[in-house]
Amino acid sequence: MLLNVLLILLPLGIGYLVPLSSKPLLKLVNGALGKLVYLILFLMGLGLAFVDDLGSNLPRIFTVAALMLGCTTLCNLAGLWWLDRRNPPAHAGLDGQMPSKWKMLWESVQLCFVVLAGTLIGLLFEPRFLPIDQLSEWALMLLLFLIGVQMRNSGMHLRQILLNPWGMKIAAVVILTSWLGSLLASLLLGMPFSHGLAMSSSFGWYSLSGILVADKLGPVLGSAAFLNDLGRELIAILIIPMLMRHHPSAAVGYGGATALDFTLPVIQRSGGITMVPIAIVSGFILSLLGPILILAFLAI
Repeated sequence: MLLNVLLILLPLGIGYLVPLSSKPLLKLVNGALGKLVYLILFLMGLGLAFVDDLGSNLPRIFTVAALMLGCTTLCNLAGLWWLDRRNPPAHAGLDGQMPSKWKMLWESVQLCFVVLAGTLIGLLFEPRFLPIDQLSEWALMLLLFLIGVQMRNSGMHLRQILLNPWGMKIAAVVILTSWLGSLLASLLLGMPFSHGLAMSSSFGWYSLSGILVADKLGPVLGSAAFLNDLGRELIAILIIPMLMRHHPSAAVGYGGATALDFTLPVIQRSGGITMVPIAIVSGFILSLLGPILILAFLAI
């Protein structure tokens, strides 16, 4: 799993090594990034249509997922709001003038519609012959490569990308507030604290949490962990454009580990290229620690 995290960074690094001086080519790269956002979200929707074994114990699954998601969301956003208030960031990374909040809201709704369309198409036509996971992986690799090209040609230094204190602070706040939210949810659910801490320590990495939690705690809590993290990703897609102007830490941090991959293009699209290294550092730390923390809490 840790190897997968490192492999995610490989196309980004390769893209960073590609210099481009042609403005038409740079414009093509920027346009391709926007289209890849929609493709990846559509493929994610198709993948949702193929989730099995969620029919039984649905009330328990949705109760656990909803309480865990609600408590961690409130704690995450409160902590990240505090971070922006305590250390107001020099947020000068927007590519041009930010659009109105209504335009950003509509853009978020469009992204959610793309996911929903993929799910509906998957349910209606069941294109199981399509290698959804492989297609998503290749699309993500291409997107990361293009983001690397964009970063290289925006004048960013490698030190800005790898050593970003803002991204580190965001990751620390997300970890602590996710744990706080999970403890509150565990108390309300009558669940062992270690189980709640394990479910919250994937930080949005839903495939990871579903597999590890189901293996140790059974399919009901595994499905709840999956839905909790999936819900975080979908909410992040919706709120990132709305939060980016005044609460960039919340915009980057709420997506958790997904800031390294699936919500990264939405962050880049809403906040500009200089928000990318912040998101990468935060997402990388959370992705790196996720499997270690989940297994540690499950072993208690």
